[in-house]
This record gives sequence, structure tokens and C-alpha cells, in this order.
Amino acid sequence: MFDFDNTERTNLEEMGEFGLIDYISKAVELTEKSTIKGIGDDAAVLDFEGKKTLISTDLLLEGIHFDLRYVPLKHLGYKAVQVNLSDIYAMNGIASQITFSIGLSSKFPLEAVEEIYQGALIACKKYNVDLVGGDTSASAQGLVISVTSIGYADEDKIVYRSGAKEGDLLCVSGDLGAAYMGLQLLEREKDIYLENPNVQPDLEGKDYIVERQLKPEARKDIVELFAKLDLLPTAMMDISDGLASEILHICKQSDKGCRLYEEKVPLDQMTYDTGREFGIDPTVAALNGGEDYELLFTIAQSDHDKIKNLPDISIIGYMTAASEGCEMISKSGNLYPIMAQGWNAFKKKD
Repeated sequence: MFDFDNTERTNLEEMGEFGLIDYISKAVELTEKSTIKGIGDDAAVLDFEGKKTLISTDLLLEGIHFDLRYVPLKHLGYKAVQVNLSDIYAMNGIASQITFSIGLSSKFPLEAVEEIYQGALIACKKYNVDLVGGDTSASAQGLVISVTSIGYADEDKIVYRSGAKEGDLLCVSGDLGAAYMGLQLLEREKDIYLENPNVQPDLEGKDYIVERQLKPEARKDIVELFAKLDLLPTAMMDISDGLASEILHICKQSDKGCRLYEEKVPLDQMTYDTGREFGIDPTVAALNGGEDYELLFTIAQSDHDKIKNLPDISIIGYMTAASEGCEMISKSGNLYPIMAQGWNAFKKKD
């Protein structure tokens, strides 16, 4: 790990790109047996012994995906890795390596880079993933982070979005809407601070939803649970853009419709209470908030008994013929079309 005893500000210009890469590589420890060569050559060398390789990339931009006025750099590094690992687990695979690239403006010293990478390496260690490469560059527009995750799976165990069948049960891990409500709370406290810098943030009693926004956890444990139960979902994806958006993706890719029960959507009590405090319907937060990084998946009805008593998995609906559409049954028994109103990176901000 990095040495944080130095309290002085170290200018990156003095180190240069190769000096920075060398500095970072000294903190990286390789533990995955599939990693043959990591940082230090033109490319990493990996050996998955006949498994199919899974690869996913995400880009995080300051001012678009995160706000450094309330996002700690260490948390940002951790989250950047989690966001990416989640895509591998959503394919029912095991993540094994990442590359981590950053672009930085001149306002960032070496100590800021250390915090970002420390968070990333904590995530790597927790999930048994090797950091095997990346890139560093100057940026004219603040901080840019790009992470590529690499993983593997047996060909017959890979789960796509397109495999759902009519009658399959629609399921989700964990609870939803917490990350969105955490974001609303952080944005409110930011606005109060900008108006009066002497006012301290009031986050007391809201630890869970704030952590779900700043430090999400990819659901590797659910993939491991599937293997233990000998359960293979028919379709799956992670919930990054909101439950409604992801349901529609599975329905479109599988050419199916669905029925979602509003009363079955899992909500944490803190999410529910904070939603009411903000005048936001908690179900709307779950449907359209995003950044939960839970797993949405479908299973055959014959596998119902394998999951019916699991506390961290909820059956929230079922798949239908495409001609029946994608609809939600409200708590009052009314049918409403499921509309995707979640995150849109290209939507202009007010």
C-alpha cells in the first residue's frame, strides 16, 4: 500500500507519467493464479485454462458521474472498481483482473492519486481481483476514471439478458432505491453547504443509504450462491440504471413481457422513510433511481423451491408473452406500463 506519512503536496508534473506508473505499480500485489504478467510490460498476460473470457468497461467522469464536493477519493476508487465487477457477476462469471486508468487535471497532487488507488486496491483485495494495468494522462476537464474488468466462466454457465422464458420468475437480490435516496441526501447537504459553509452536513442516522451511494458492493456472493444451489438463471443483469430500465432490457432482449408486483419490490426501511421525508415515492426511487448494483434475474418456476426461503432474494414478478406488454401491478391492483426513467448520461442537465 501507499505511504501516507508524507503530509506535503507532491506535484505530479515533477514525477512524470512513467514515474507515476512506477510509483503505483509498487503498491500492487498479484494474487490471481490466472495472472501471468501484470503491470510493467506492453500488455498483461492472462491464462484462464479453457474458460470463456468476460470483459466489461465503464467510464466515470467528474461532474457527470460523481461530485467531488461530497465523494471522498478513496470511496471513488472503490466504487469505480465495484461498478465494473458488477457487470462480470451479472454474466454469472467470476471477476479476476481489472485495468484502472485515470486522467487528472493539474489540481490533483500525488496524494489524491494515492487515495483513489488505495480505494481501488481495497476493492481488489476484498474481491480477489488483480490490478494488471491501465493508463494515466493529463485531463483538461477534471478527473476521469476508466476501469476494464476481466473475468471468466464456463461456456454453459454464462447468463445473458436474452434467455428469459414465458412463465419464468422475475427475481432481485438485496433491496432497491437506497443509493438514489443517499444521493438525494448528499445533494441536499451540498446545497446547504454552498449556501452557508459554516453549516455542517447532517447525515446522522442515514449511514446505510449514504454508504449504498458512496460505497456499493457488487454481488459476487449471489453468483457463488447460484453455484452452491446448482441454480442457473435464464437471464440476468445488474441494476445500474434503475429496476424499470433493467426489466425492459431483459424483456426486449428475451422478446418477452412481464408482470411486476409493486408490493414485492424490496425496500429498506431507511430508504422508505427518507423517500417520504423528501416527498419521493419510495417505489419510484427503486424503479428509476439506479446505482443499486443488485442483480435482476429470471429463473424457471421449477427452481422456485431453491430460493423461496432465501432472505436476500425477492421474487417480484414473472415473465409473460411479449404481446402482453411490460406492466406493473400496483398495490391497489391497477395495471401500469413500466416506463424507463432512470439514468441517462446524455440527458442535458437543467
